[in-house]
Amino acid sequence: MEYCVFTEPQQGFSYAQQLASAPATERLGFDGWFRSDHYLAMGAGDPLPGPTDAWTTLAGLARETERVRLGTLVSPVTFRHPGILAIQVAQVDEMSGGRAELGLGTGWFEQEHEAYGIPFPARRFDLFEEQLEVITGLWATPEGQTFDHEGTVYRLTQSPALPKPVQPQVPVIIGGGGLTRTPALAARFATEFNIGFQPEDKVADAFERVRQACVDAGRDPGSLKLSVALPTVVGRDDATLGRRLAAIGRERTGDEGEAMFFGGADEIIPKVERLAALGATRIYFQQVDLTDLDQLEELGTAILPHLPR
Repeated sequence: MEYCVFTEPQQGFSYAQQLASAPATERLGFDGWFRSDHYLAMGAGDPLPGPTDAWTTLAGLARETERVRLGTLVSPVTFRHPGILAIQVAQVDEMSGGRAELGLGTGWFEQEHEAYGIPFPARRFDLFEEQLEVITGLWATPEGQTFDHEGTVYRLTQSPALPKPVQPQVPVIIGGGGLTRTPALAARFATEFNIGFQPEDKVADAFERVRQACVDAGRDPGSLKLSVALPTVVGRDDATLGRRLAAIGRERTGDEGEAMFFGGADEIIPKVERLAALGATRIYFQQVDLTDLDQLEELGTAILPHLPR
């Protein structure tokens, strides 16, 4: 099992605050530090200082950390040309000594596209598939050979397909609750399938769909890492839990409460064990409030050492 911290910097957190979080994540023994890729805050609250670019941030953190995996969960295909993204990720991989991971998705937040003049096509799944073809094709092209792609949206002609990542294969993360196309693309392109913000029964259903998609594609289902990302609120007493819930605008009721790590070790450890029994081999603890380093410390010292490995 691997345990990562997953952050939401678009909610009003600076690069300096992310720089405080990532080394702390490493020091506490987590396996990775991942961030969302958004340009606009969601919900109420102070959006200052404004957004930070995901891959610019990860490039900086690549030089400020030594061990933790670094990546996005997930980058929208609407933000970047796949040829450029392949170069960016390969460069962060080199800067980090081979620790970069690429989470890629269709994108969904139309308002942030409107705010920054980014095109938001109505049909994005074909774009998603073609970007996966281009990025993985560029990385897989042997040195000294060129890569060509003639697609519906993108055309690449005699690309040198450089630079190469340090890793023989940069992990590609695909996630979501789609019933057919998402599992099929994960089976075809991904090293990891992620399901986030869902109760355990929905996690089980998503894992079963992607396992079947692997079988249908002639791939060993055991070769695909399965992971779960959930909001995390840690505390030893009700007052602390209530304060931390309020800080991120969440409630411990209904479906939202079921799709959350909430409480102390006695609550969080059994939930992780149940997710592991469903097949998860990586857990993302979503830390929405990046300023609450005390919560990160508590998660890393009181809970992480007791989780199954």
